[in-house]
Amino acid sequence: MRRFRFGLTARIVAVLVVLGVAVFPLYWMLVTALSSNGDLFAEQPRLTPDVGRFGVFVDALAEGKAAGWLLNSLLIAVGTMVLSVGLGIPLGYALSRFSFRGKAVLTVVLLFTQMLPEALMVVPLFALFRRFDLLDSLTGLVLVNSAFVLPIVALILKGAIDGIPKELEEAARADGGRPFTVLTRINVPLIAPSIAATAVIAFFHAWNEYVFAVTFIFDPELQPASVGIANFIGELGTPIQTVMAVAFLFTLPAVAFYLLAQKYVVSGMTAGAVKG
Repeated sequence: MRRFRFGLTARIVAVLVVLGVAVFPLYWMLVTALSSNGDLFAEQPRLTPDVGRFGVFVDALAEGKAAGWLLNSLLIAVGTMVLSVGLGIPLGYALSRFSFRGKAVLTVVLLFTQMLPEALMVVPLFALFRRFDLLDSLTGLVLVNSAFVLPIVALILKGAIDGIPKELEEAARADGGRPFTVLTRINVPLIAPSIAATAVIAFFHAWNEYVFAVTFIFDPELQPASVGIANFIGELGTPIQTVMAVAFLFTLPAVAFYLLAQKYVVSGMTAGAVKG
């Protein structure tokens, strides 16, 4: 009994330590944003936030462009997630279930795209975007982010579909189900956890992306938060509290989305797919 209690206590302590390490950066951003200049450069740093200085968040949203930046980031991230997952499901299904000439080459090409750094593609993409009038456009960022994240989404979903017994699809076809119906009513519910995982990957890729955003967007009103925060850094000074306030607001939606998606991943894993 004592050994059981000791093991349970050790696990609880381990979970609390891991949770503290994960949450501490977010907490420290909040403390820094709500600290005065004197507290920031004091010998003994302030360990608790000064709630009386909460106005820094109001000023960042009201006087600055932080609200617009966050909205742009949200539009880009959601657009990338929807487009890449929407295209990744049929592409992953085709790679898993159909045999066609060049299938192995296509798979290798998809893997190869993940080895290309974004900086290598900036110049040719810039010329392409200028030709098709996609510069200074959130749509352009959605397209380029989707192009980069789509291969990994498709390959993950291909692996998930590979694990589904083909007998389920054959039974659905025997009942008159068309390929699209089989995909949407048989495969998609069964790979829901993988879809949620790829949605998280696509969202975070677009949410944190900087290179393409700073290269293809010139209008300050269209910049995402990843670029807008960097603009606070100046030659003569940097408003640390404002930077941390905007960074804190920039982090919260991503954390909230991850927690929401994690819930669906777990529920999808525990849900029964086939009745015995």
